[in-house]
Amino acid sequence: MTLEGRRILLAVTGGIAAYKTPLLIRELLARGAQVRVVRTAHAEQFVTDTTLAVLSQNPVSADLFAPTQEFPVLHVGLAEWADLFLVAPATANTLGKMAHGLADDLLTCIYLATQAPIMVAPAMEENMLNHPQVTANCARLRQDGVGWIDPETGPLASGASGKGRMAQIEKVISAVEQRLAVGDNLRHNDFDGRRLLVTAGPTLEDLDPVRFIGNRSSGKMGYAIASRARARGASVVMVSGPTHLQAPTGVKVVGVRSALDMLQACQEHFDGCDAAIMAAAVADYRPASVSDTKLKREAGLDSIALVENPDISAILGAQKGHRLLVAFAMETGQGLDQARRKLEKKNADFVVLNDLQQAGAGFAVDTNVVTIVDAASEQALAKMDKLDVADRILDELLRRLVS
Repeated sequence: MTLEGRRILLAVTGGIAAYKTPLLIRELLARGAQVRVVRTAHAEQFVTDTTLAVLSQNPVSADLFAPTQEFPVLHVGLAEWADLFLVAPATANTLGKMAHGLADDLLTCIYLATQAPIMVAPAMEENMLNHPQVTANCARLRQDGVGWIDPETGPLASGASGKGRMAQIEKVISAVEQRLAVGDNLRHNDFDGRRLLVTAGPTLEDLDPVRFIGNRSSGKMGYAIASRARARGASVVMVSGPTHLQAPTGVKVVGVRSALDMLQACQEHFDGCDAAIMAAAVADYRPASVSDTKLKREAGLDSIALVENPDISAILGAQKGHRLLVAFAMETGQGLDQARRKLEKKNADFVVLNDLQQAGAGFAVDTNVVTIVDAASEQALAKMDKLDVADRILDELLRRLVS
């Protein structure tokens, strides 16, 4: 998947080529991208919000002043969410507003607020495309660094034939991939030459061939860290407990089941690494014995004898030497105190704390709310996508690797 994990904010404007955007969304998703859609008021004349929402798997945003619980300010939140802002189709009206810095709707406010790369796929009648004012607006945007996906020649909505058709879907996606690749080379090669060990997912501790002791971890946080570390140039080995997630492209995944399995794999692969990021939710205890056959209810099992599992983070922390170790603490109260105890116990360089009682944090969701805790400070982050959390963790790790 060439766009795996990348966040594409697709802006749809009021031109007939908007009918192509459902196909564009499907192809972006097929390549692993996350897609959100914003639209202008006139775009609704050509494609419905229901279609765009169902295909993108996210609600469509159109009203600049719509209330939202996800972001304090909608256009700012969407602007920060995006890895790339794609306007397709881009009408003469929207291009003109962008060129002159006008911000009278959600799309144009996002354009002014985002720091993400911006690309446009113009679509209009040939005479409009060649109008001196449109030509000047297009030239100005290109000079400002807006990526351009040239329109094609062919039948137009008026029945005429000429230049102005929105580029074919494959051409649009290829241009997006190339633009993001350039951005990766400029901004995300900061882990080149680094080797990281990442743990992810739960561990499952068998009781018999049918039953086990486990937890609710989905693995999403660890997989996000591995994906973003690889995108930033690191060589990544991920030791993962059982999940339903697809392995990130370019990441070596070592599948394990139990805490003992995970410890063995981590010790094997920690050698040669610059750092370990311990995002897995490892079971603290396992059954003292595992039955070869299914335990029957009639046997009258009143209790299960448990033994403590090894603390994998603490073991690696004691062995790390000059390497770095990032521990995780998932708590339901007194989080900072618990994080500081784990910081010392595990000999970690910093601890990523998240509190299950905070909305947007925890298992099986795409967002997280974390605090980065080290010996001297506490850095509380706002609720954000787990991919963004992953980048903030990696930023903190890199700062220590190069210091």
